[in-house]
Amino acid sequence: MIPAYNEEDGIAAVVRGVLARPGWREVLVVDDGSVDRTAERAREAGARVVRHPYNKGNGAAVKTGVRAAGGAVVLLMDADGQHDPEDMERLIAPIGDHDMVIGVRAARDQPWARAVGNGVFRALASWLTGRPIPDLTCGFRAARRDLLLEVLHLLPNGFSYTTTSCLAFLKAGHNVAFEPVRAHRRVGTSKIRPVRDGVKFLLIILKIVTLYSPLKVFFPVSAFTFLLGAAYGIANVWVRGKIPMGSALLIQLAVVVFLFGLISEQIASGQDRK
Repeated sequence: MIPAYNEEDGIAAVVRGVLARPGWREVLVVDDGSVDRTAERAREAGARVVRHPYNKGNGAAVKTGVRAAGGAVVLLMDADGQHDPEDMERLIAPIGDHDMVIGVRAARDQPWARAVGNGVFRALASWLTGRPIPDLTCGFRAARRDLLLEVLHLLPNGFSYTTTSCLAFLKAGHNVAFEPVRAHRRVGTSKIRPVRDGVKFLLIILKIVTLYSPLKVFFPVSAFTFLLGAAYGIANVWVRGKIPMGSALLIQLAVVVFLFGLISEQIASGQDRK
């Protein structure tokens, strides 16, 4: 399945590259309200095209494609020519033992600024999930369609669907594997805005981890606030002989944050048992 928005220069080559590999049930292109000839060129190349009447976002196109797909396994790839069709079989092969397989790009295949940003997000996501994540944002991945449908309501309409789907699968206890893939220079101009989408990626990571393991977020905040309040209070007792109001408020805040985290953890655990 290929989400596409204004990719008329590269979409036909991508579709033909996929169709050149044997064994695929269909090639589905979701045209996300393009104002160029993306849909026409994809159809001419042999793809089935589902079209949004207006631009909704990359994640919205993925959700439409997952719902419209007919197979038990969905392979996602970008429309800009970055992904090599020769890698598709290696992504599909582990499905069965694994529920999702995500492509891992080499740092040298990415612009340096994006590689640095992705490295930060990978480190944060790996710590929050307790699982090494070598590539969090690669759009080249395969997954069981039935499990994708279960987390579809969590996916944002923007580019952060890659982050959300990976974290949701991991925190739900599904088997996620990572497979090295090649990444080529894209055709055309990227639609990703580093600052805007970078903030969204960070918020998505916190949202998903808070949904599944709230104490991973609440406890560090609570501990930091408690230690700050205690240190501030001890320093003032040493210098002035009294505990300041600010120290007491910080410690009270730490207790409240911890209790919120504990309640959230109980709610999350209850949802897992349903």
